[in-house]
Amino acid sequence: MTNTPPTSDGLPSATAAIDLSGRTALVTGGGSGIGRACVLALCQAGAAVHVVDRDGAAAKAVAEAAGGEAHVLDLADPAAIDLLPKEVDILVNNAGLQHVAPLTEFPLDRFELIQKVLVTAPFLLMRRTLPHMYARGWGRIVNVSSVHGLRASAFKSAYVAAKHALEGLSKVAAIEGAPHGVTSNCVNPGYVRTPLVEGQVRDQAAAHGISEGDVLFNVMLARSPVKRLLEAGEVAAAVLWLCGPHSGFVTGAALPLDGGWTAG
Repeated sequence: MTNTPPTSDGLPSATAAIDLSGRTALVTGGGSGIGRACVLALCQAGAAVHVVDRDGAAAKAVAEAAGGEAHVLDLADPAAIDLLPKEVDILVNNAGLQHVAPLTEFPLDRFELIQKVLVTAPFLLMRRTLPHMYARGWGRIVNVSSVHGLRASAFKSAYVAAKHALEGLSKVAAIEGAPHGVTSNCVNPGYVRTPLVEGQVRDQAAAHGISEGDVLFNVMLARSPVKRLLEAGEVAAAVLWLCGPHSGFVTGAALPLDGGWTAG
């Protein structure tokens, strides 16, 4: 079940395609946006994919397109996570949500919910799937973190706290998984072109009486030297690379996909 034949020096070919045939992946938040792109990329590489999402129609549509299996559940419910498969070789923790408010006004229930979905659920999924990865001597955990796992912004206390916690959890999984052939990494996107972000652009433009272009370039992308939104497919390509034959020595890392945001 190796990904690619080695070259004469024992290394995979630098031009080899990523072949995940025989591998099983699970992607949370797989019904749309980054999660959907990850499902399709993993499927195209040959993996069998479990699509997890709260939106049943979206999960089933993506699973049908990928030839995978849909699981409709709320990741904030630990009991629901116990219904997901354990026999997973690739775990992509992608599901998330956002709430924006000053610390002094941040609702406790929203803060707690964001921690459950962005931190507790990945922990429970790692705990559930790692024994299978250990037994097979191979596994890949990819956590879709954020530039906010490396930097902070005002009014996003729950999200920033959760993404920083996810970074730490990923590093622990990397250290513990290394003797078993399991890697654990984060990818750290800046603003990605998704329906959620495009809706935020429209809402801020209306609220502040400015154009959508001004919101995009002067607010969202103010700290990014590359002045465009990241595409979901670009994130999925990074996730796929971390599951491929050239990344076995990459573990415990955070891969910024932020247009240079964290360079300054």
